[in-house]
Amino acid sequence: MTALATFQERVAHLPRETRDTLFLLAVIAWTIAPHALQLAPWCGLMALALLLWRAKLALGGGALPGRWTITALLVLAAALTWWGERTLLGKEAGITMLVVLMSLKTLELRARRDALVVFFLGFFLLLTHFLYSQSLLTGLWLLAAVWGLLTALALAHMPVGRPPLARAGAVAARAALLGVPLMAVLFLLFPRIGPLWGLPNDAAGRTGLSGSLRLGGVASIAEDDSIVMRVRFAGRVPTADQMYFRGPVLSTFDGREWTRLVPSFPARLRPRLELELRGEPLRYEVTLEPSRLPLLPLLEITPDRDDAAPRLDGWLLTLRPDAQWQVDRPVSERIRVEAAAWLDHRHGPRDPVPGLVDLLRLPAGFNPRTLEWAQALRRQPGLAQAGPHELAAALMRHIASGGYTYTLEPGTYGRDAIDEFWLDRKFGFCEHFATAFVVVMRALNVPARVVTGYQGTDLTPQDGWWIVRQRYAHAWAEYWVPGEGWVRIDPTAAVAPDRIRLSSSLRPAPGFVEGALEGLNPAFAADLKRLWETVNNRWNQWVLNYSRGQQFDLLRTLGITSPSWQDLATVLITLLCGAALAGAGWAWWDRRRQDPWQRLQRRVQQRLAALGVEVAPHDAPRRRAERVRAVLGARGEALAAALETLDRQRYAQGRRLPPAGWWRQFDRTAWSARGK
Repeated sequence: MTALATFQERVAHLPRETRDTLFLLAVIAWTIAPHALQLAPWCGLMALALLLWRAKLALGGGALPGRWTITALLVLAAALTWWGERTLLGKEAGITMLVVLMSLKTLELRARRDALVVFFLGFFLLLTHFLYSQSLLTGLWLLAAVWGLLTALALAHMPVGRPPLARAGAVAARAALLGVPLMAVLFLLFPRIGPLWGLPNDAAGRTGLSGSLRLGGVASIAEDDSIVMRVRFAGRVPTADQMYFRGPVLSTFDGREWTRLVPSFPARLRPRLELELRGEPLRYEVTLEPSRLPLLPLLEITPDRDDAAPRLDGWLLTLRPDAQWQVDRPVSERIRVEAAAWLDHRHGPRDPVPGLVDLLRLPAGFNPRTLEWAQALRRQPGLAQAGPHELAAALMRHIASGGYTYTLEPGTYGRDAIDEFWLDRKFGFCEHFATAFVVVMRALNVPARVVTGYQGTDLTPQDGWWIVRQRYAHAWAEYWVPGEGWVRIDPTAAVAPDRIRLSSSLRPAPGFVEGALEGLNPAFAADLKRLWETVNNRWNQWVLNYSRGQQFDLLRTLGITSPSWQDLATVLITLLCGAALAGAGWAWWDRRRQDPWQRLQRRVQQRLAALGVEVAPHDAPRRRAERVRAVLGARGEALAAALETLDRQRYAQGRRLPPAGWWRQFDRTAWSARGK
């Protein structure tokens, strides 16, 4: 006998109350489980202990704890919440107390009323999960929790006998399916301002770009395979080496860390963003996952023009002088924007401005050997009077032929990190090559800066969207040329050209599960991952990003040429009223349709009452026949015989409906007996 069969047999022999209690406790544990990842560890442990305690009492038939014990546990939970959150209000504190109350309430399960309170708390607790995450996995998990709670609710309304769990589960599934059309209508038409779910921060704890850069920072991001954004192009798709998504531009260097420019000149003397756009624009759409930075990593260059700039309701977007798109707050929700970029462009001032001196500064006392190396390069034949382009080309030749290695594990560098990388170890990731290039160019009196962002995408699109992952995080450089402005150059291309040309980024060793799947069937593992990401993208696009604009588009398809909020409310109210009328009609029809035997029994009772024969509503036809003989004697013999016939037919094998014509015959017989 298998373990599953043994378990089913043991459950089958449990008393119904014990079985139903254990099932409800399992559903509560399932409902609470995701919160264990978000709340304080003591909360999850306390909830687990309380549920196990209640399960032990159910199995052993022990007495439930008294009110003082429960009160003491509640006070303890409140004290721990105050100690951890410094408040009993707010999201974390409120959800913590709700989880504790849910667990404590199971110790008061004495009557169906207590169970109904638990069901109410359970459904309310389900909603709180969306304050943390609205991912597809969360939705599927909570869908199972809803089904479990509805099943427990169905069991609570089946007080007679021992209905199997499968039967209650089927009732719960049907009840949920009946609510699907109403939920679909509310989802499509209920007014909203932004995306459906905009509150949670799904990016909590996620790695990503930051507003500064230390050597090794981008390499650590490159070990993350999670998705940063999805891009869809309206027309031609650019090549991988054209897909530079611009992030923070870093111009200030203190010897250890690169940060954004700290200007030392007034605004009128600083470099401005002067754009020269050539060729046709590339129109594209971006779905950006939550991040921890107040910026949009858009294609270079996306200008601030009415026909190209991104637009986002409720957000303030600004194009900085360094060509970085900045927003007024961290992107803590999934957003979607449309924009246009000019891949062929020039940007930055054409003529020298005093503020460019800030792009020449290097910290005193750091990397002295690299600075000496730069001066030695300048003294080489042909480079003494060379311009920025010639110097940049010389550095690229040096990287390509200097024995440098592109690696995810360059090791730890010391105080003079540029010296160590450029002259000694020569192991590095993209940020090592970019920062060293900028330091050398500044040492050669050429303004330069580091640009971070993402470069490249997956080689094949998913459902029409090109995927940009964290491992495509990249750092490159820009140097300034008189008459041209800022020129992008990617030093990594000199040592790892496939990284830029084919988006062939380095990947860390796979985890245990991923490694096992790839070991068995690499193609299957890749297809499985692609399928999941496609499904997840559709969830994001069709559900989480369903917005007001899409609601108005739906109204246009219904024939409303200029939809408004009033039209949306009218359509919604009309549909809800129609659904309410249809539900009322169905309930009336279903009431008339259900259990025709009961309707027949009521009609028989009315006829017998007219003859002076009083019977109870629950009396069977055989019992009613006995009452007829006792009251009417021989006058009621024909009625009694008809009732006995009905009794035999009611309980016959497979009988579902009353016999045709029986009532008409019984009614005539009753009137005949009344006349006598």
